[in-house]
Amino acid sequence: MTNPVFSNSAVFGEKANRDVQRTQARMDPRYGQAQDMATGAAAGMNVQQLDTMYNAPSATSVDTGRMTYDDVIMKTGLLFVLLIISAAATWQLAPQLYFVGAIVGLVFGLINSFKKEPSPLLIILYTLAQGVFLGGLSFAFENTMVNGQPLNGIVLQAVLGTLSVFAVSLFLFKSGKVRVTPKFTRVLLIGMLGYLLFSLVNVVLVWTGVLDGWGMRGGGLGIVIGLVAVGLAAMSLVMDFDAAATGVKNGIPKKYAWSAAFGLMVTLIWLYVELLRLLAILRGND
Repeated sequence: MTNPVFSNSAVFGEKANRDVQRTQARMDPRYGQAQDMATGAAAGMNVQQLDTMYNAPSATSVDTGRMTYDDVIMKTGLLFVLLIISAAATWQLAPQLYFVGAIVGLVFGLINSFKKEPSPLLIILYTLAQGVFLGGLSFAFENTMVNGQPLNGIVLQAVLGTLSVFAVSLFLFKSGKVRVTPKFTRVLLIGMLGYLLFSLVNVVLVWTGVLDGWGMRGGGLGIVIGLVAVGLAAMSLVMDFDAAATGVKNGIPKKYAWSAAFGLMVTLIWLYVELLRLLAILRGND
């Protein structure tokens, strides 16, 4: 699992599957009913009363306080709205603060990634900080001059592209056309490590003045790297969906819906930035 939000968690993924299997009987609502029946029998309840107790509807995920898909959807939707509001406010009022948003977002992102218990407040603060970063960054891209013309409309294109990739990834996962297998995980891990190394080398070369502009991210190679990055982000989304589904299957506490939503936001923000950069390179080559 490549997303640190899920890979560092004790409740998502294969390790969690093994741990939950050891206590699955205790988490089964029927187990509680059996315990109640034993207690009732000891208390002298008659056969009819015991039969009524046994045939009562099993407790749902809501009744037992377990995480559901609705929980993840609601938390992700809330964070997405907060991100948009923060980004829009920064665009209008102080786009120059994007660097501050990037640093603060990175700090809160690391804290949330390695925190064992989810903190809604810290996750919301991360989202708002990233909104500041994305708002300022988007403003800069939208007003960047390429061949004497500003990149008008590039932000809308990147937003639509992000939502499209998210929708396609979710469809492929839900339909079973793409499955998270050990091979899938290895390919994604190798790809992510290679992309990270390339990005670090490129940043150093640009910062030291060896290369200018996009560095190795410009031209035809930049387009190829951009497409690879978008593909890796899409694969990461599939991994995130699988981790969330594992959490629901394992019946983890509903508070971890915040962790699942945070993990999805991390990947979506990365995807948006990559699409923004890719579109700028493509339009610069026109």
